[in-house]
Amino acid sequence: MNTKLYVGNLSFRTTSEELREAFAAVGTVESASVIEDRDTGRSRGFAFVEMATPEEAAAATAVVPSASRAGKRTVMKNSDE
Repeated sequence: MNTKLYVGNLSFRTTSEELREAFAAVGTVESASVIEDRDTGRSRGFAFVEMATPEEAAAATAVVPSASRAGKRTVMKNSDE
């Protein structure tokens, strides 16, 4: 069962591929999508990452936020909450 995570406070330069690589260190990433403004194509500063299992999602919430991205501390929570 996949678990989707909300990842916020991202640098506007963060890409979906960079997120995928960061989260892949703790488990299987089913998808990683930085949300972009539909008019400008610029990042809106948040994303959704889908992990393969709830256990991997829990591991990601424990490990990944401690690493800042471009000087910003990442905020993360289960998107179902």
